[in-house]
Amino acid sequence: MSDRSAEGQVPFDHRLADELMESHQLDLLIVNSKHNVRYLLGGYEFFFFFQSMEALGHSRYLPLVIYVKGRPQDATYVASVMEAWDHALRPFWTPHVDLVSWGTMDAAGAAVKRAKACGLSKGRIGIEPAFLPADAMDLLSDGLPDASFGDATPVLERLRAVKRPDELSLLKRASEDIVGAMVATVEWAGPGTTKNEIVNRVRLEETRRGLGFDYCLVTMGSDRNRAPSDQAWQLSESMSIDSGGNLDGYIGDLCRMAVLGEPDGELRDLLAEVDATQQSVFSHIRAGAIGRDLLEYGNKVRSDGPNREYTDLVIHGMGLVSHEVPFIMSNRIYDGIDCDLALEAGMVLSVETTMAHPARGLVKLEDTVAVTADGGEVFGDAVRGWISR
Repeated sequence: MSDRSAEGQVPFDHRLADELMESHQLDLLIVNSKHNVRYLLGGYEFFFFFQSMEALGHSRYLPLVIYVKGRPQDATYVASVMEAWDHALRPFWTPHVDLVSWGTMDAAGAAVKRAKACGLSKGRIGIEPAFLPADAMDLLSDGLPDASFGDATPVLERLRAVKRPDELSLLKRASEDIVGAMVATVEWAGPGTTKNEIVNRVRLEETRRGLGFDYCLVTMGSDRNRAPSDQAWQLSESMSIDSGGNLDGYIGDLCRMAVLGEPDGELRDLLAEVDATQQSVFSHIRAGAIGRDLLEYGNKVRSDGPNREYTDLVIHGMGLVSHEVPFIMSNRIYDGIDCDLALEAGMVLSVETTMAHPARGLVKLEDTVAVTADGGEVFGDAVRGWISR
């Protein structure tokens, strides 16, 4: 355990965190998800060892950020033993750093000790049920038998909802670089290039631009299957490229359309129809706008289009997670609990219109839009028409 007498500069709005914790009746947070640990640590992640894998022997890497309501001076980072090297170069902001963890049980044991040291052995403790391993939860319950445990997920989601200028800058750069990677991939490709090769090239182009590659979904021609395969691109066929990549954890998620040759009149009309729905949503995004209204504006334009029966509109929040606050639409993972709430400047939306045309295949645009006081800033907007090869 290392201790620092002076509180570091807290990299998040800890007063908002305190308010959210109070509203959810939580005294202490034990945070372990990658995105929330990264957020609470001000962007830090243990890159050079656990970036692409977490398994270690019979256990796994389990970083924990422990935060006490109203007491940032008691914040603790429970880290891997090997993170001592990072801490020596760029000390973590938390006044307490516990470099003891080789696995889940070490980390959970350290959290129990810290909760007791903070006088919260009978406190109301917030955890992330969807991310906390069962053995760690069992040890927390056994070690803190008089504590009560609640879901901290809503607190952390609301804390991240409004992005700072530096976060918006990362999201903008990620979006622009993803579009750049798509354009470079199309320029490289040609007749006979397979979907597998397209995905690998997008991965390469995004990596060259300093992004972390997340995924790439591709369709060609009339086939609407987006899984990688040996399907080859043919002359006059359209291609949709839907890719996610991240810059320091902040996700860009966009879709653009390409064609091998020049797009014919029908393809031009189909993409224009999709873009009309996108633009109708963009024109109404601003602080104070209501999510339900954005859907209604977009769906009004969509329903007036000749291919409305094949077309869908989706709007969701973006940031460190590909679907986060504001939750405007319901699906199998979450409810649209924010559909009647006003948007705030600094929130970020993904707007995606997808046409599954029976003859011409998938025609789709997906854009990332930052909410501002008087409008919306569309990231990666320089290229949105047909990319011709």
